[in-house]
Parts: sequence; structure tokens; C-alpha cells
Amino acid sequence: MNSFTDNFTINGITLTAQPICRQGEVLTPDALEFVGKLHRATAERRHELMQARHARRNAISSGQDPRFLPQTEAIRNDPSWRVAPPAPGLEDRRVEITGPVDKKMTINALNSGAKVWLADMEDSSTPTWRNVIQGQLNLTDALECRIDFTTPEGKEYKLKAAEDLPTIVVRPRGWHLPEKHMLIDGKPIAGGIVDFGLYFFHNARRLLAQGKGPYFYLPKIENHLEARLWNDIFILAQDLLGIPQGTIRATVLIETITAAFEMEEILYELRDHASGLNAGRWDYIFSLIKNFRTRGPRFVLPDRGQVTMTQPFMRAYTEQLVRACHRRGAMAIGGMAAAVPNRKDEAANTASFEKVRADKTREANDGFDGSWVAHPDLVPVCREVFDSVLGEAPNQLTKSREDVTPDDRALIDIASTQGTITEAGIRQNIEVGIRYIESWLRGNGAVAIHNLMEDAATAEISRSQLWQWIHSHAITEHGDIISREWVQDMLDEEFARLERFDGDRFADARSIFEEVTLTEEFPTFLTIPAYARYLTEAREEATAEELVAA
Repeated sequence: MNSFTDNFTINGITLTAQPICRQGEVLTPDALEFVGKLHRATAERRHELMQARHARRNAISSGQDPRFLPQTEAIRNDPSWRVAPPAPGLEDRRVEITGPVDKKMTINALNSGAKVWLADMEDSSTPTWRNVIQGQLNLTDALECRIDFTTPEGKEYKLKAAEDLPTIVVRPRGWHLPEKHMLIDGKPIAGGIVDFGLYFFHNARRLLAQGKGPYFYLPKIENHLEARLWNDIFILAQDLLGIPQGTIRATVLIETITAAFEMEEILYELRDHASGLNAGRWDYIFSLIKNFRTRGPRFVLPDRGQVTMTQPFMRAYTEQLVRACHRRGAMAIGGMAAAVPNRKDEAANTASFEKVRADKTREANDGFDGSWVAHPDLVPVCREVFDSVLGEAPNQLTKSREDVTPDDRALIDIASTQGTITEAGIRQNIEVGIRYIESWLRGNGAVAIHNLMEDAATAEISRSQLWQWIHSHAITEHGDIISREWVQDMLDEEFARLERFDGDRFADARSIFEEVTLTEEFPTFLTIPAYARYLTEAREEATAEELVAA
């Protein structure tokens, strides 16, 4: 069976999307049964955890600063426990390239010379049904070395020899995103369960036969209880397929402000399956704004471009992350170098490369074991920096960073941030936000804008900063008070400057951007209303519960 008709139900799962070519290879009866078991075993707990997110955000917005948890102090103070040793293919992670799982990016990433490819089904991928299923097909085809193709223009894309390819680490969608084309009892399955379950079911044994294993990046985790849920899913998945416990390895993105207060606890919950933590800088900034958006001037950040990794609260975050990881035998992976080389502008390219080199040098000297880049041209830059620090060693796990003192107050010391809010920064947030959403609606979740790779996280910073500045009556460097009316005027002007083209989605993008930026309420993620309204077969409004409880 290679396709399904509309609303086809098999093994208790109803498929509502128009079928795409080869989806029957992914949505086999056994695979759907497997995904259904994972969903049924965890749906209630996931729902409870989403409600707990909402409650904690309300507590923070009401004035309760997050602190290290007293109830988990024994875990932090116990020096004896460690995570599992590095798995095959994850001993050396000095350069990791990230990107969506479309066919072209899959080949370019695997040919890039990086040690790891983060195959992204989350923030750099628009979750259209086609992208969801085609991404699964591309991953399996890549593992079988059968993904080569030629463009209509005659350009050939071919994989290198299998022994030269990086280790694949898949990032499924976060807990907040539903897959509305796969229903159980009329309710969507979590997108993360779909992405994880289908990839694991079809490829776990294949990966083991190749000498590696099923490895994952876990996004948007907000606390150790959410990590515990993922760990229970791993245990169940391995049992269902008869695969040894501990085969799965997961790297957790510390990209929410609340997770930063529970880094060791998160590693502890996943310890038999944990391989490290990553400093997900862009989502981290967004999460901080989202949680503290109504707390007044103390938590107002300057222009996005000025919130660098050298700001005090960001230094505290990264240094404490390295300490937590190496204390427990886990890898610490640095943040994204978002620069996109411009091969037509040598001067801009040189300046961009120097910024990346400085960023990676800081990370390597801080003890990180590797870092991310978004473009193949940056792989040699990152590798050169880490080579110079690591030498022949595969990582820096022996660099304990016991000189760093855990400090929960430093993590939210936003008042020490240097910088200003400018009109140019406001306009850039508007332009980037609308242009990114427009591209996302056309199925492309990773977009180069002004020589930077933008994804959902950077678009979230853009719109959440504007929301916070308006509601805080923030003041620009020239003394102008930021009001909704002024931002609306600038939005009109910036929208008029956009270059339109046949089939563009700018009108829809503007509608979404205004909804998540200029309204009184604050949708927790811009992708939730955008997905519900524009990417599902049954176009609908996101429910009130989806908008606030994610």
C-alpha cells in the first residue's frame, strides 16, 4: 500500500492529509501501531506538563523569580553519578551543522565535513505534511546512500562515501506542537512523538548495523519532569523493538530560561540516555522575554543584535552549562553561528568569518566540546578553532570548570545588560519577522535574511521584543516611547518596502505577525496559530488551550 485516502484509519490512527508519494513506506501499519503505543502511554502526562508550563509562567509573570530547586538539591550535591559514556559516533562533536531535512540540505550537510549533522524537524522546518513525511524518507534514503539527485537545471547532488559522513542526530518537534494530520480518538498526536517514533521505528536497527545508533536532540524542554517523560518514552520504545536499553542517546537543548535552573537534574533524568546539553541561544533569549515580558524595565533587553554571548546573563548561562555537563561526563555543545556567507561580497564575508571565529574561540576556551554552524562554508572555520584547542583529544570532558560557581541570580541578571533600543532595531524586527513567516508559510523554515540564517527562534525574538517594548513603554536611545501606534506605523512602512512576487504569502504573514505582536494577549509560540490556520488540511483557529498552555 503506497498511499491512503482521506481520513483513512489504521491501527487506531486516523490520517487526514492528502497522501504524498511514497508515504506508505513511512506510514506502515506496524509503524503506526508503534507510534500509537508511544502516544497512548504518554498523552496524559504530556498534557499535565503543558498545564504546568502555563502555571509556572503565570507565577514568574506575577513576580516569582525562578531559583535552583530545593527539592532536587540532593541530586546536585551528589558527586557520584555520571551520564552514559559517549556513544559510537558521538565521541568527537567539534563541529555540528544544522539544517532542515529536505533533500538538498540533507546531502549538503552530510558532505560538509562536519562531525555531526543535526537533522532538524523543528525550528528550521515548516511542519507541512509533505515536509514531515518527506523528511522521514530523506533520512532513510540517506542512511541507505540512495538520496542522490539532479536538479532540473542539471546540478548533481551526490553523497560522499559512507565512512566520510557525519553522525546524524535528529531533532523532533517540541512538546507544544501537535500533528493535526494524525489523530487518535479524534485528537492530534504530539509532533515530537510522530517525528521520533517514525524515525526510530524505521532506522534504529539500521543505525546499529552501521555501528552507530538512534540519536536525538530534544528541544524546548522547560524542566526535569519533561526530560523524565522523554526518558520514559525512550525506555518504552527500546522495549517495544527489543533493542538494548541505553541504545538511544539524547542531547538536550537548554533553550528555555527555566531549564537553565535544572541542568544537572535534566541530565540526571536522562542519565542512561544522555549525551550532553546544548546552549540554544536564540530560543533561550526568546524564552526569557516570554517569561518576564510583563515584569517591567528590569527585564527589558536592547536590540536583538546587541544581545550577544558576552552579555553577563548569557556568560552565566554558558559557563554554568559547561560546568554542569563536564561534572557529569556529558558533552557541552555551543550555540549556533548564524552567519550565511555571501560569496559575492568578499569584505562582508571576511567580517562575518571573523565574528564566527571569535565566537567559536570563546566557546572552545570556555570548555565546550563542539559547536554549531548553519552553513557548510563555516565548517572549516569552526573546525580550525576547535582543532587548535582540542589537538588530538576528541573532546574537553576533562575540563571540569570547577572555577565556575552555580549562581541562579546571575542567570536572570538582565539589568546588567549593556545596549540600547533603536528605531533601526524595531524596523529590523518587523522586517525579519514578516519575511521569515512568509517563507515559513511556503514551506521553508530556514531563511537567509541580511546574511544571517533565521529560523523560528529568531523570528520569535523579533516579535516578542516588540510586544514587550510596547507593553513596557520602553524608550529608544533618542527618548521615544515605543507605542503600539508607532510600531503599527513602522509596520505599514516596512511592509510597503517588501519586494512582492507571484505566489508570495506576505499578506498572510502580516496577519500572523500582527496577531502575535500587536494584540493584548501573547501567544506562546507564533507557529501554533500559523500552523492551525494555514498548514492543516482542515483550516482552523488554534484553540485557546493551545495558545496559552504551550
